[in-house]
Amino acid sequence: MGKRVLIADDEKNMRWVLGEALTAAGYEIVEAADGKEALAAVKDMPPDLMVLDHKMPRPDGMEVLRRLRADGHTFPIIMLTAHGNVTTAVEAMKAGATEYVTKPFDLDELKLAIEKAIRIGDLSAEVERLRAELDRDWDVEGIVAADQRMVDVLTTVEKVAPTSATAMIYGESGTGKELIARAIHRLSPRATKPFVEVHAGALPESLLESELFGYEKGAFTGALIAKPGRFEMANGGTLFLDEVGDISLAVQVKLLRVLQERRFERLGGTRSIDIDVRVVAATNRDLQQLIADGQFREDLYYRLNVVPITLPPLRQRQGDIPLLVAHFLEKYNAGRKTFTSEATRMLVDYPWPGNIRELENTIERIVILAPNDEITAQDLPAEVRAGSVTTSAKPSFVLPEEGCDLEEVEMDLIRQALDRSGGNMNKAAKLVGLTPKTLEARRERYGL
Repeated sequence: MGKRVLIADDEKNMRWVLGEALTAAGYEIVEAADGKEALAAVKDMPPDLMVLDHKMPRPDGMEVLRRLRADGHTFPIIMLTAHGNVTTAVEAMKAGATEYVTKPFDLDELKLAIEKAIRIGDLSAEVERLRAELDRDWDVEGIVAADQRMVDVLTTVEKVAPTSATAMIYGESGTGKELIARAIHRLSPRATKPFVEVHAGALPESLLESELFGYEKGAFTGALIAKPGRFEMANGGTLFLDEVGDISLAVQVKLLRVLQERRFERLGGTRSIDIDVRVVAATNRDLQQLIADGQFREDLYYRLNVVPITLPPLRQRQGDIPLLVAHFLEKYNAGRKTFTSEATRMLVDYPWPGNIRELENTIERIVILAPNDEITAQDLPAEVRAGSVTTSAKPSFVLPEEGCDLEEVEMDLIRQALDRSGGNMNKAAKLVGLTPKTLEARRERYGL
């Protein structure tokens, strides 16, 4: 059944005309002849959208709008106003109207306004659902978000998803870059269209080019039939370019052209193919360093880096580890199993160089091999037991007995980083965990 539209207008003929047109467009129609009937209809079953006339008796449309918004109803409301009354339109928008349409109006324009408002309403509902998921520590597709850094990441996802902006996801291997890319796609207006992945690092240059752009019959030896590329397959949807830092300079040039012009030719072809694709890229490499080394095009970087999203490694979000463990236990149908406090401490203390992927594999292995429902430290893999002892027993910096001056320590560390990197700001910044811009500011501050 189609979306439910409530038409609230005291003119019977207007209700009939709108009802016929919207029914033909696939909507389920409910009518109300005045404000009282409109409020009752909403109370009985809230619609997906409401078309509300400004001039109505008992109460008028503006009062109905205010009451509905005051009661917490968030469904889209399109206000019908007479003779282009700007003051009324502004008042309606301030009171919470999604859109206003002036009488007389074109039915096709009104239907377009309704379609747009419903799409916005669906997206808003999805955002609210996401917020509710965040409140209980879980986001779409099992992404844990109790740690504030991950909550910030998911907030960015929520903001960028409804747009068509290109996003660049940074993070170590195993941090969940593909999950974030899928979340962006699933929360976008393109959610019903294809999500197509390309793992650039796994393909040689010649094969990557044909995978991205496709080829015509006879383009090369073995091209017996024409084949569409990933860009064509993702048309209308999202293309996820993983390991984009591994793409060769030759392919980077062609990728840049596609991002600029939104068209390309297949290998061996002459016909330009127009596309509408949202690109989400990901890398575990330092693109700015690759630019400095002449291995990545700066103009392509700026095309891809419109909305940067950086995923923290698991060792920097230790508070999420118990939640992830519970999630993976549930995933592998082992919800009855529990970890002792010592085993949990070891899981939290272990640095997880393989990040979430390593943690998931470890939990799956434990579920299979642990003999009892209570999992002890002895049931953990040897590397986890040894790694957690090393991590917890040896702090990264030992505070001297007499104390220290933090600024002097910082200045000395920056000096060492600059010396070790030969003055290369990008390399030095990476050594001390700062951005090059921040490092430059600290260097000037200390006169180094």
